[in-house]
Amino acid sequence: MTYTVTRLIAIDAGHRIMTHGSKCRHLHGHRYTIAATCQTRGRLHDQGEQTGMVLDFAFLKEEMLGQIDQPCDHGFIAALMDEELLAMLAPPEPSLEAWLTSLSAGVATAGFCATTDCRLGTKIYVVPFQPTAECLARHWFERLAPRVVLRSDGLAELVELKVEETPNNIATYRP
Repeated sequence: MTYTVTRLIAIDAGHRIMTHGSKCRHLHGHRYTIAATCQTRGRLHDQGEQTGMVLDFAFLKEEMLGQIDQPCDHGFIAALMDEELLAMLAPPEPSLEAWLTSLSAGVATAGFCATTDCRLGTKIYVVPFQPTAECLARHWFERLAPRVVLRSDGLAELVELKVEETPNNIATYRP
């Protein structure tokens, strides 16, 4: 017996796929819809505030907002290797090289670097991969999975994360 719950959130973010052979190499944005599916096998919570639940939907929403919405919504998702793009966004001080080094250090430490320290003072979310829907699905899955285990007191696990880039294009990550 398996129980699953799925929660959706939506964010608006820009990106570009620098190596794409067509129009996606240009700066553009999406209304991303992210769906996180959690499951438990054999039982639901049998006591406490999550009684009868896999994971409280409010807890899952809170974690999705903290791990995905807060750093990415109304921001720009950029690949660390996209130095031409990052050069356009770099603040006047410190030097471009020093700024890129600080972004690299953040990415090396956390797997991403979220900052507003840029020329426009806007949100930038720097990742060590091309920000395709497929790669974002895996990345956000990996950020969210431990939070699901924690918030469900070890009962639930994240089993799937879908990223809808457009109504016609959906990427799914399942480990």
